[in-house]
Order: sequence, then C-alpha cells, then structure tokens
Amino acid sequence: MKISLRQLRVFLAVASERSFSRAGDRIGLTQPAVSRAIHELEAQMGLRLLDRSTREVALTEAGQSLAGRLPRVLDELDQALVDVRELGQTRRGRVRVASSPTISAHLMPACIAACAQREPDIELMLLDRIQQDVLSSVRAGEVDFGVVIEPLAPDDLHGETILHDPFVAVLPAGHPLAARRQLRWQALDGVPLVLLDHASGSRRLIDRALAEHGARGHVVQEVGHPTTVFSMVEAGLGLSVMPALAMPPPTTPAGIVARPLTPRIQREIVMVHRRQHSLSPLATRVWALIREMAALRSPANG
Repeated sequence: MKISLRQLRVFLAVASERSFSRAGDRIGLTQPAVSRAIHELEAQMGLRLLDRSTREVALTEAGQSLAGRLPRVLDELDQALVDVRELGQTRRGRVRVASSPTISAHLMPACIAACAQREPDIELMLLDRIQQDVLSSVRAGEVDFGVVIEPLAPDDLHGETILHDPFVAVLPAGHPLAARRQLRWQALDGVPLVLLDHASGSRRLIDRALAEHGARGHVVQEVGHPTTVFSMVEAGLGLSVMPALAMPPPTTPAGIVARPLTPRIQREIVMVHRRQHSLSPLATRVWALIREMAALRSPANG
C-alpha cells in the first residue's frame, strides 16, 4: 500500500476534531486538501474509515481501530527520526582506524596529533596490524576504516588513494653505491638483500619491481619490521628496498642512507571501508583529516 505519513496525520487530525474544516485549520491545509488525503487513504486501504454527514464526521469500526493505534506508532517514528538526526549531529565519540606497520609508524602519529588538536571531542584509536589483519578488521566491522598499501582490488571495499610513496634503495653509509645520487633497479642484481616479509603489503610490489627490472638479488633475510631491516643493513648483511615513508628522519643518526630508485616505482597508500556501509559522521571527519595530512606528505608538497 502506498500510504504516506501526510495521509495518516491528516486522518488523526480529522479523527480528533470530527470535522474536515477544523482538522484543516489545525494542520494548515484547506478542506479540499483534507478531503483528498482521506479519500486517497481509504482508497489505498480498501475500506471506509470515516462516515460523513452534513452535520458530523464519525469513525467507522476500522477508523476507530486505526485511530487507537496510530498515535503510538507515529510517536515512536517521530522519536526514531529525532534519534537518528541527533546521531548525525553528534560531535563526540570514538573512531577506530587500523593501519599496517609502516603507515602506523610514519603517517598515523601526525594524524592522531592533528585529530587531538583540531577535533578534541573525537578519540582516534589506532590498531597497528599487518596488512591482511587490517583488511579483516575492516570487513568484520571491528574498525571504522583502514589505511593500507594498495590492496588487490577487493570488490567488497571502497578505497581512496591518499598518498603515492616511492621505493628507495637502503644501503650502509660506506657502501660504494652510496656515492651515487640515485640507483637503477639493475644495480641490485646479484647483491644480498634484506627485505620485509610477505606479511607486508609492500613485499609483493617490491618483488614485482625487482623481477620486472632484472634485479635478481639474493634474499638473505626476511623480517617483519623496518627497524630490523635498517639494523641488518647497517650491520652489512645486505642492501634493501623500502618505501620512502618507512625511512627514519634525516636528522636521525644512522649508518644507513637511502637512494631513489629509477625508474620511479611507488606504492599507493589507500584508505578503505566496507563498500555497502557508509561511514559515520565522526569517521567521515577523521577520514578527511587523514586525507589532508597525507597530502602534506606528498612529494608535490615538498
């Protein structure tokens, strides 16, 4: 049945006033408009709700039944609409975001600090997890959204690329190749390599780039954390390929250096949420904030 809220509210007004004209005055409609709404309601329901005469309007048995139940139903609907509107206007709450390790370490701290300063009523909670666990948390609804390295085009997730992060070669500061301003991928051919393991979202991209450019390095160690990679490179165990975002700040004393790799190959940093589930208003604000902070890390912004 195509019954509108307007028709139901007109019916209640007529049932209360027992008059089309008084009901119209009460709800701001002309008498013909009231009559038309009642006629349409009765047509949809297939029965008479009101008996009209020149002197009065009386409820039929069906009309009495509907008039007795309708106020409670409409009150509940009104309250539900108020609750939903307040939810959309809420300014305080918690937003949970999951991200993979290099992003957690090198992008998210600035985002959390900016959120605390600019959105003090939002508590941004970070879950630092390997990429596959981040995606699982998003799919399960455990977090509002995730920040990952370009996933393999999952149909169930909506993604937005927020940052392009180039890969660099990581070398001991005294290595002969460190004298160069940049390196071609082929320079890594035949050298021992220390790489992130396959739990990292970057590893498949690194393997593909090495293969495409004929760099058949010998992987001597596969580890889970960038800091371990850096320590092994500094100890002389091998060279590495890492995303630029994962490198320690230039002001940090270390026996390693990073050199751009050519041709430039980069990974995409992507925010993802469930495709069929809209973000809450609070999560939408955090999403926009992280997008803004990532833009400041873009090479285009220095």
